[in-house]
Amino acid sequence: MDTLLFTIACAGVGLVAGFLGGLLGIGGGVVIVPALIVIFDALELGSRGAPADNGTTLVAVGTSLASIIFTSGAAAWVQIRARMVVWQVVRAWAPFLIVGGYLAGFVAAELSLTTLRALIGLFLMFVAAVMLTNWRPAPHRSLPGPIGSATLGLTGGLISGIAGIGGGNVVVPTLVYHNVAVHRATATASTLGLPIALAGTTGYVHRGWYETALADGFLGFVYLPALAAIVLATIIAAPIGVRVAHRTAPLPLRRTFGILLLFVCVRMFWTAWAP
Repeated sequence: MDTLLFTIACAGVGLVAGFLGGLLGIGGGVVIVPALIVIFDALELGSRGAPADNGTTLVAVGTSLASIIFTSGAAAWVQIRARMVVWQVVRAWAPFLIVGGYLAGFVAAELSLTTLRALIGLFLMFVAAVMLTNWRPAPHRSLPGPIGSATLGLTGGLISGIAGIGGGNVVVPTLVYHNVAVHRATATASTLGLPIALAGTTGYVHRGWYETALADGFLGFVYLPALAAIVLATIIAAPIGVRVAHRTAPLPLRRTFGILLLFVCVRMFWTAWAP
């Protein structure tokens, strides 16, 4: 795959991720990570300096987290100005999400290719289930105390960092489960997405810094040419998705995306265990 085709493919990923993010309110990492794994596998990124075994997956996750810094920062600013953020949750969860997000790069680097891709596939399956169902929480649940917040924050940061997402697909269902209104849960997740992405990217850059095989274009486990193309395309496409969302019934779109994610899960599991 030559440089021009690679840039076009990454820009296409950014367009789809940005559009679906604006349309459905999902984190772009759900699209970016599996798409980059496909592109990097086809590209044989190892020939450009990515480490062997799970290297392409680590680069896909690290690059996805780096792109989310830009998109979540913009979303957080909008939500903060709209005064929709539950700051009690931000203050209680952010320190632990940051620690978990940072450690994720080191944890993921120790996992085998099969384990890492299987974990990503399982997470995508969870997101697909959320998209395909109309689950509602029991009305008696409320936000957890300090120990519960610490546990959820650390676990959420690790999951977000390993899966390469900004945390929205973990934080939103968790807050909704504890009876936070969906629109406020989304606003809070957007605000928490920035520190998660920053911490996660730092962890993947730090861990990848010790990989002496990495060539030009890599900043740790972040591949800068892919990052640039994705970020530019995402910025263009996200507002279009938001405008379309205002004119379209959300439920059929969510279910269609959920079905698509199930196919992505199947492929992720296949690449995890295929010879």
